Order: sequence, then structure tokens, then C-alpha cells
Amino acid sequence: MSEYTTAAVTGASGGIGRAVCVELVRLGMHVHAIALPDTALDQLGDVDGVTVHGIDVRDTAALATALSGLEVDVLVNNAGIIGDLQPAQLSSTAVADSLIDINLRAAIHATIAVLPGMVQRNRGHALFTGSIAGTRPSANSAIYSATKAALNAFADGLRMDLHGAAVRVTVLAPGRVETSLYDEALGGHDAAVTRLYSGTMALQPADVAAVVSMALTMPAHVDVTRIEVVPTGQVFGGSTIAQMD
Repeated sequence: MSEYTTAAVTGASGGIGRAVCVELVRLGMHVHAIALPDTALDQLGDVDGVTVHGIDVRDTAALATALSGLEVDVLVNNAGIIGDLQPAQLSSTAVADSLIDINLRAAIHATIAVLPGMVQRNRGHALFTGSIAGTRPSANSAIYSATKAALNAFADGLRMDLHGAAVRVTVLAPGRVETSLYDEALGGHDAAVTRLYSGTMALQPADVAAVVSMALTMPAHVDVTRIEVVPTGQVFGGSTIAQMD
């Protein structure tokens, strides 16, 4: 069990977010689950120990209102999108804005909302669902990778700002996880499975939730700052050379 009692999770209704909510409840926390209002969020609200908030995290005023008055011990900034998976020169500023607003701006706003209380109580843990793409960008995801790299920098700065307070900061950097993240960009979940997961064993949301649990339940003097977790069958590296005319 954890010493923490209250948690808030964004992007909570499916995939990693839902698995993390369930794991935090198992650890004895009451979880405030924040996600777009839909059936999946309603179903999560049926879980004992979960209070749901139907919010678009791009509405930062509504996000701040939902978090105000809560003594949040654990904040999991998990809300995120992948974008259209096109070269940047073929994408649009609208897609770029959505990536920045959901992946980065919402996380910064949520963190700023809860950090003063954590520092005052001298207790807390802020976690960010980053990506291995934050340090190893790949083609067709330049803006997505930039938002995840920015989360790394934000977390590094937070640790310096929080030095002396018992508030820990962790960035999760998963590789390929089988969720619905890629579905829209790739034409549905079946297409995503065929393209991304066939022939290997992808990480499952529960695997990432177990890593979150590990970071939260380490002794108070241990701050797990960054965790890269990838499927055993996934390797990043190599290079290609373009032949120019």
C-alpha cells in the first residue's frame, strides 16, 4: 500500500490511464479520473474509489476548477494524442496545436494547480506519461516527439524547483503499448494491431501501471526520475542515408 491517499489522473478513461486508475485504487487511494465525457468514463465511475470528471483537458480553466480544493498527493499527467502520423510538412497547425495543448499545456496547467499544496504538505508525486520518442524521435511524429521532449525538460526543471521538498517527479517513457492511441491515425484498431503489434508482444496498459506502482511505492528517499520501458522485442537505433539527386 502507498502512504498517499488522493490521486488525479488525466486521460483516465482508457488504455494506460484506466489501468493506472485501477492500480492506484488497489494501492488505497481515492482517484479523481479526468477525461472526455463518454461511456468509458461513466463505466470507470462505477469503480469503488473513483470520482470521474468529464473534462476536455484543453479547457484549462475547467481542469483547474476540477483540481481546486483537492489535496492531490499523486498527479498522473497521462492525457495524450499521437497526431496524424504524417511528415510535419504535410500536417497542419491545427494538429500541432492539439498535440501541444493536450500533451504539454494541459500537463503544465494541472501540475501548477496541485504543486503548491504538495509543497505545503511536504508530500506528493507528479508523474508524466512521456514517450521513448521524447529522446528518440522517429519519422512522422516530429511534433509529438517535441511535446514529449518538452515534458522531460519540464520534469527536470521541476526537480530543481522542488529541491528540499518531499515531492517526487517521474517521467514514464514507454515504447510501444497496445492502446487505442494509434487507432484514428491508422484507420482503426484492427489496422493498428496489424501494423504495430503483430509478430511481437506489445506492452499492455497493466504493464505500465505496474511500473507506476513501483515508482510510487519506493521508499520516500528514492525518486525514480525517468523510466524507459519497452517490449523485449522492440529496439530503437540504426540510421538511413538519403540518396540525393
